[in-house]
Amino acid sequence: MSDTFDQREEDARPEDEHRFPCSNCGSDMRYAPTEGKMVCDHCGNEEAIDVADGPWGGGEGLVENDFEAALRGQTDGLEIEETRVSQCPSCGAQVQFDADTHSQECPFCATPVVTDTGTHRHIKPKGLIPFQLTEREAHKAMNDWLGRLWFAPGGLKDYARQGRTLDGIYVPYWTYDADTDTTYRGQRGTAYYVTVKGPDGKSRQERRIRWARVSGRVSRFFDDILVLASRSLPKRYTDALAPWDLSALAEYKPEFLSGFRAEGYTVELDEGMVEARQIMNAQIQRDIRRDIGGDAQKIDAMNTHVDAVTFKHILLPVWIAAYKYRGKSFRFVVNAQTGKVQGERPYSWGKIALAVIGAIILAVAVFYGLEVMDS
Repeated sequence: MSDTFDQREEDARPEDEHRFPCSNCGSDMRYAPTEGKMVCDHCGNEEAIDVADGPWGGGEGLVENDFEAALRGQTDGLEIEETRVSQCPSCGAQVQFDADTHSQECPFCATPVVTDTGTHRHIKPKGLIPFQLTEREAHKAMNDWLGRLWFAPGGLKDYARQGRTLDGIYVPYWTYDADTDTTYRGQRGTAYYVTVKGPDGKSRQERRIRWARVSGRVSRFFDDILVLASRSLPKRYTDALAPWDLSALAEYKPEFLSGFRAEGYTVELDEGMVEARQIMNAQIQRDIRRDIGGDAQKIDAMNTHVDAVTFKHILLPVWIAAYKYRGKSFRFVVNAQTGKVQGERPYSWGKIALAVIGAIILAVAVFYGLEVMDS
């Protein structure tokens, strides 16, 4: 059985939407992850990016936005921007494109896209984590990950070894901060043991729980609850790219986007808060169980007051490889901060069938070998 791929065309990369001329020769400069600077590929000139402090500013000065005010449409303190985007008809991704680009494959699913699909008016990012892995390093991480996959089609590994272009994408996220105060009612369980006789007439110790009603209060401040603001990639993969080191956040500077693309958010601010509350509630329940103590706990009721909710819109860097196998899109995603890889892959049923046949032959050989030894 042969494994074939629909190979992506080797189109030239589109010109970047954010252009920064070199002060030495006037050519476009790009952000280079290795140097952490703007680099001119024409003359080799390097220029630092002006940030608040430290190599990237550290994100310490990033201003939080009032969540309730934003929901009411009060945009004081919020920066709104309008970018030209292409919306993929297959996966729905909204990716920024340069005005000179007329067509391109979607970096998330490899679907051909006509790019002139309008503008996206949205809350401007407050911060981002700059790319820290180069495309070459991302390729190595992806190839190492593929090498550990069993039953992957041979064509898949050939595809990776060909060194095809990866797309560097800044993916949108929301972060939420909140003060919470929760009152609860529950039960504390204390374990004790009794001696009982089993069906065989023998005595044994059986664990039982004695319950006592309790109530109490727990408080917690949540800082930077991270919620994906995109629907373009399977959430199970983007969640698995965590953890992200948000202490490396830099204030948003368009220079960091030079040479890369940015995806517009498709999960709105209030939708993201629904997921953030689920994350908060799970932690609050753990806090309550710890507060109840004992050998076992039951939570009968909890009432959480959430106050002082703030948010930020940030961008996190990923390298993406999208390819098609037998008409279906598959993706690799590499965390461009840590090198962690997640992705989809087809299975080679021919390899699986051969492995099953080999296992059957081995089992039969072992069985007959044992028979010969017993005779």
